[in-house]
Amino acid sequence: MYRTLVRLAVTAFTVTAILIIAVAPALAAPAPPPPTYDLYTVIEHLRYWVAGILGAVATLFLTIGGARYLMAGGDPSEVERAKGSFKSAAIGYGLALLAPVIMTILNGILRP
Repeated sequence: MYRTLVRLAVTAFTVTAILIIAVAPALAAPAPPPPTYDLYTVIEHLRYWVAGILGAVATLFLTIGGARYLMAGGDPSEVERAKGSFKSAAIGYGLALLAPVIMTILNGILRP
């Protein structure tokens, strides 16, 4: 009998806690409207996204090139393909470094 009461109390407490957690966001104040950005602010935020995406893609090519080079096993055509991946990675890193500069120039052209 005692075990049944303890189990019932624990279950009731757990259900109550889950309901409170689930209902709490509905009782919160409404979220403020999203901020509106002008074109210059969008370009400013886009600068970091472009640099990050270019860096990620360049890292992917560097990884693929390294894997190809390790698995080439002395095959000259596979080594050349690995070198091509390394060159693509270098170009990607260069573009990632230049992306903020290019976006600043674009922002300067569009700003009156």
